[in-house]
Amino acid sequence: MSNEGKPPIPALRKDQRAIMRHKARFKVVACGRRWGKTTLGLWLARHHASMGERVWWVAPSYPLAFHPWRDLKAALHQEWTYKLESERFIELDGGGSITIKSADDPDSLRGVGIDFLVMDEAAYIHETAWGFVLRPALADRKGRALIISTPNGRNWFYQAYRQGQDPLIPHWRSWRAPTADNPLIAPEEIADAQAFMPAYAFKQEYLAEFQLDVGKVFRGVREAAVAPLHSEPRPDGRYVMGVDWGRELDFTALVVIDVERRVMVALDRFTEISWRVQRERIAALARKWAVREILAEANAMGQPNIEALQEAGLPITGFTTTGVSKRNLIDGLAIAIENGELRLLSDAVLIAELEDYGYSTTSRGHVQYSASAGRHDDTVVALALAWRKANERGIRFGIAAA
Repeated sequence: MSNEGKPPIPALRKDQRAIMRHKARFKVVACGRRWGKTTLGLWLARHHASMGERVWWVAPSYPLAFHPWRDLKAALHQEWTYKLESERFIELDGGGSITIKSADDPDSLRGVGIDFLVMDEAAYIHETAWGFVLRPALADRKGRALIISTPNGRNWFYQAYRQGQDPLIPHWRSWRAPTADNPLIAPEEIADAQAFMPAYAFKQEYLAEFQLDVGKVFRGVREAAVAPLHSEPRPDGRYVMGVDWGRELDFTALVVIDVERRVMVALDRFTEISWRVQRERIAALARKWAVREILAEANAMGQPNIEALQEAGLPITGFTTTGVSKRNLIDGLAIAIENGELRLLSDAVLIAELEDYGYSTTSRGHVQYSASAGRHDDTVVALALAWRKANERGIRFGIAAA
């Protein structure tokens, strides 16, 4: 396995070398973010290609394979005899080759036999790619595979990991490697991530644990739903509101939070009424609770309604929803509920929407939050907006979370 004189791929740590040298035919590594899976994959891919073998690197999508392809080109730039950039293919002097592939379309992976396979972020590749296409491609050459990923629930990657834990299946071996095993990641970085992530996300992304109810965002909803249903405004209270717009297919939802007590005090939702009437109901609820600030979704029809309410004198600002901003918004609410920082109204619709609300990961590794098909998330978004504004007000007035 000597690579003297070759352009460097970062050196392997002791734990990575142990995996590389293990004799198992199929190696499964469930690892935390930034553990070093790409480095391990690069070493094994280069090693097998240098032995004259046909190597494939398969990722969920080509964008996720960009960095491995770039690093392989840099590491092998003195060794390849032929490179086809459009196919992400390198052929080495000894006849070995490395090809970068995308699993976007599993059927496109059919064809040639493979000597060695790296499945990168395997938990985000559909199981048909492994079972129906890639595993058979290893059969005629008795090829080997490194199947490596951050967990994504208990899908086929979890089953592969479990198989590697069975001592009666000697050609399979699996490892779980949390982020903390990488000494280059400072402990305070991990601690900071834990403080600002929902527990399920931290356990999956940093501890490399397989979560049973992955896909659900909010935990501890019913334990948090202890706020009185019919409270009245306090004369010296500080209140904020969140607004999520809807009209025909969705509902407009309004949530009011008591900043000092960290408690949800009011919820209103309605549909199939004009924007003018909706604005009147928002203004009425804001007056009842002497709301100091309102945060409303600004997308689509949100911005014109926000401007109309501003002209009417309401203290309202807009929140533009993007993939990143929505994730931060929802994560903040999930952490608050999970940690008992926010008491919720025991409202059946709200509880149902929170418990239904889920996330999924795209083939490019992006997290998407949404309600299940055919269901609503209006109260969830309104609550998240109100909680965001409550935190801003709390910091401004020096109010610590409960």
